[in-house]
Amino acid sequence: MKSRRQPFVHGFTLVEILMAMAIFGLVLAAIYATWTLILKSKMIGEAATAQIQRERISVRVIEEALMSTRSFAADLEHYAFVAENGENASLSFVARLPKSFPRSGRFGDFDVRRVTFSVESGRNYGERELVMRQQPILMDLDEDEENYPLVLAKGVKEMTFQFWDTRLSEWADEWTQTNQLPKLIKVSLRFGNLMSSQTQDEVTRMVALPSITVPAIWQVPTPGRAPIAAPPPGPLPPPGTR
Repeated sequence: MKSRRQPFVHGFTLVEILMAMAIFGLVLAAIYATWTLILKSKMIGEAATAQIQRERISVRVIEEALMSTRSFAADLEHYAFVAENGENASLSFVARLPKSFPRSGRFGDFDVRRVTFSVESGRNYGERELVMRQQPILMDLDEDEENYPLVLAKGVKEMTFQFWDTRLSEWADEWTQTNQLPKLIKVSLRFGNLMSSQTQDEVTRMVALPSITVPAIWQVPTPGRAPIAAPPPGPLPPPGTR
């Protein structure tokens, strides 16, 4: 009886299986690296967009506050306009702020408040932040506002101010006349760039203050003279022209 010969079945050798697994691993590694790069680029792009938006908002908040400044010559102790350049730059003044201004809900009907913008060390080591504090006029700064100010922007490298000197017709780096409001102020903020540590973003705004320091004669009438009504908001004509 003749035996039947079994047909030869060709299979994969161990070397071929190992090579296939190696190629498959390389393909997976390439897909993972590409996907990781896409996610990282997306995160950097979103962070950069958020930073730019926050930079614009921070400058807009300063601009809105400056457009609402108030000052009265009869009470310079509470209405002083103080600005300091340098590493710990700060800007402090009194303004009548709208209800839409950030954190207005904390102060209720106290819309006349002292606003202070300053650059301080952040919670992260080496990071600088632009913060804002507010306090109603004639009231002390409360503990929450002191310890937990509103952070307007992070990664701030520098904040500088310049003031238009009407006598010299040029920009000045200091404002020593704390009993007066400047007619024009230039605010510049420099931020660190997320894409490169060598470059920086800079935002500059020039703000023309719409009000002036109200003279004391408009607040305290002289003996034998009828009280003078308080002037309306906005630019005021000099005494004697009305």
